[in-house]
Amino acid sequence: MSERGTGSSTSPAVGRALDILLYLAGRPGLVQTAALARDLGIPRSSAYHILSVLADRGFVTYVPEEQAYGLGLASFEIGSAYLRHEPLERLARPILRDLASQLGQTVHLGILYGAETVYLLKERPATGRSGEADVALVTDIGVRLPAHLTANGRAILAHSPEAQIRALFPRPGNLITRTGKGPRSLSDLLSLLARDRERGWSEEVELVSEGFRSLGVAAFDHHERPVAALSSTWHRHYSRYDTDQVRDVLQHGAARLTAAVSGHAPSGRPGGGDGRGGIGSRIRET
Repeated sequence: MSERGTGSSTSPAVGRALDILLYLAGRPGLVQTAALARDLGIPRSSAYHILSVLADRGFVTYVPEEQAYGLGLASFEIGSAYLRHEPLERLARPILRDLASQLGQTVHLGILYGAETVYLLKERPATGRSGEADVALVTDIGVRLPAHLTANGRAILAHSPEAQIRALFPRPGNLITRTGKGPRSLSDLLSLLARDRERGWSEEVELVSEGFRSLGVAAFDHHERPVAALSSTWHRHYSRYDTDQVRDVLQHGAARLTAAVSGHAPSGRPGGGDGRGGIGSRIRET
């Protein structure tokens, strides 16, 4: 018998706990215990007990008003920890190098950690005038910035459930700024995210640093959920290409990363593409 088989036969509660977490991860909203137990074929008493243990440790959250469960912060932290490690970075690194070379400006890979953007990778062009301004960028590897101010973070937030966004920003009328610009309330942010979601990309102009602008596009997992974003930052008064061209190059790169992680962009998402051809290849030829 395999090691996995031995573990599942001697520790059924562990297997059921993992089944519950995977089940909740695949659902867009909260789930009541009766439905969970029925779908997984678990006795309701066992489901209640396991959910109670998972809730005590932060892996699930119970919402009394709905009498239902959803994933908790501990589950999010484990997922974020995985994304911060090598698999995603290894897949994204050659893509970022191509994009930085095509655009002649800095490109980033970022993820969400709570309400912050965390930059995992930063690729600069080998040559080009944009490097003169790059010294002023604050977006180095490992840097965290408020996600609602960055194009990278907003590209991910735009495709996240509204309930998650409200949980990340519990004080709806008190959003911080860095330059005095940007959304000041949750309603402002939700309006921006609705626009970003409809068009398929996010942009910030001087919300993080004076004189700079950024554009970001999300990459998705096999559940069509955003797992990371590609973004480019440049001096607002200089770019080799206009905003539409930068957007198209980043969308091409995000489609490549989505394919690399066996993901799928949401149906009907603008600029999804298949990771082949597109303006990225046309710019490379210029």
